[in-house]
Formats: sequence, C-alpha cells, structure tokens
Amino acid sequence: MTADADGAGRAGDGAETEGDAGSGRTAGAGDGAGTGGGGPEEASAATRHRMVDPPGLAPAVGFAHAVAAAPGRTVHLAGQTAQLPDGTIGAPDLPGQFHLALGNLVTALRAAGGAPGDLVSLTVYTTDVPAYRADLKHIGRVYRRHLGRHYPAMALFGVTELFDPQARVELVGIAVVPEDAPSGPSGDPAAGSG
Repeated sequence: MTADADGAGRAGDGAETEGDAGSGRTAGAGDGAGTGGGGPEEASAATRHRMVDPPGLAPAVGFAHAVAAAPGRTVHLAGQTAQLPDGTIGAPDLPGQFHLALGNLVTALRAAGGAPGDLVSLTVYTTDVPAYRADLKHIGRVYRRHLGRHYPAMALFGVTELFDPQARVELVGIAVVPEDAPSGPSGDPAAGSG
C-alpha cells in the first residue's frame, strides 16, 4: 500500500527510512513522517525480528513487506474484535473498535508470554474499507498506542461480514516469542489455555 498525501499508509502510519543499516525498515510518525509524534502514549516495541523491505517494491509505509523471524516459539493469535469481557462489542465506530480489538490482541499475546515487538504478521479484516481509509490517521494513532513503531508484515481485507454482526474490524496475528519467555502469565505453559 502506498502513502497518501499526508504520509498515511496502513494502520501503523509509518514511513520508510534508511534505519537498521539500510534494511529499509519502516519507522513511525515520531520519526518525522505521517501524523502525530512519538509521545508517552506510544508503546515501546523492540523487536528481535528483521523487517525486510526490498528495493524494487513500493515503499512499505506502516508495514513490512517481509519479516525474517528470529528463533522462538510461534504463537498464533485468534481473531480479535472489539468484544468486551461480557461478549458485547464495545464501540460503534471503526477507530474505537480497532482500539479495543488491538488491545484484545495484545492481551492475548501477553498471556502467551509475548510482547508487541514479537508480532511478525498482522491481518486486518474490516467490513468497511472506505471508512478504514477515511479514519486512517486516527487508526494509526491507536495502532502506535498499542504497538509503538513496530510494523510487522500486514494485510487488510474487506469482507462482507464478521461473525458478530456489530463488529466492523477483526485482527489476526502471528508472533514469534523468545524461547526463554514465559509461556503464560505465570510462566506455566498451561496458563491461559482454555
């Protein structure tokens, strides 16, 4: 996906830079592109994984074309919507739903012993691609609040509906967590399993 006139791209709203010894890794708005600035609300998302954005492809803005994952445990994160603990959808608007869905995804990742920087892939499903595009700057700020300037391989798909009729966005992720990270909240591999 290419950037618009304001430098906005996918949810991460980053811009290609030369960082990481010419890896072409994407950087966030706080690095001088896109909207907003690095502030206290942005999460730190250090990563051990190598983001690959090869020359010859359009610049990766807010995502990486490929991720070479470091060794570790693979964690598959189920689709997360803006579902509250009581099962209801907690926001009517797309940015609000994106915020809650991404928070739920990070909660599941942390329960498996991971951190935002461990994400290697994120897939966004939305029932309203035009609204997603229209709210991209706000969604980018929400993204950075949860994931900082970590931009894994990403894809966005427009779908006709999601399982919950009130849901407008669903996020699915894959993470590779360091082998020495605890497997669950208590370090017990069975913790957090249903």
